[in-house]
Amino acid sequence: MKVISTLFMLLITTQVFADSMALVKNKAYEDECGSCHMPYQAGFLPARSWEKIMTSLDKHFGENAELDAGTQKDLSSYLTSNAADHNGGKLSKKFLRSVASSEVPLRISSLPYFKKEHDEVPAKLVKNNDKVKSFSRCEACHRKALNGSYREREIDIPGHGKWED
Repeated sequence: MKVISTLFMLLITTQVFADSMALVKNKAYEDECGSCHMPYQAGFLPARSWEKIMTSLDKHFGENAELDAGTQKDLSSYLTSNAADHNGGKLSKKFLRSVASSEVPLRISSLPYFKKEHDEVPAKLVKNNDKVKSFSRCEACHRKALNGSYREREIDIPGHGKWED
């Protein structure tokens, strides 16, 4: 009975981690980046992407998000050391495998794996929805995104309700 219980817990744990991302564990990153948008988990992008993003903060998606040199260095170090190609998480690996090693994607929503996972969501539920507005606002529909959970059964699209695939 104990073996069955252990196997069951392992199965549940594996399933949870299969669609979860490592939590953000950097207060400066949460404060600096999270003041304008969700502090995305570093595991969504490879280190080369975070390096590019962090060296062009003066043109950060149409905004000037420059930081002092010390903070920029600390955040860059945090992001690159926890990036998809360094953290080993199952969901991070899925994102990473969808990108050619020569590519340096700057938007999570441009990644092939992201597009595949969101291809059935009608654009009107996102772009024409004042409470969502963009696929980049993960936390608008993935209610536990800040906790690193992107489980499909936790999706709740504002004005639409639970997402049924």
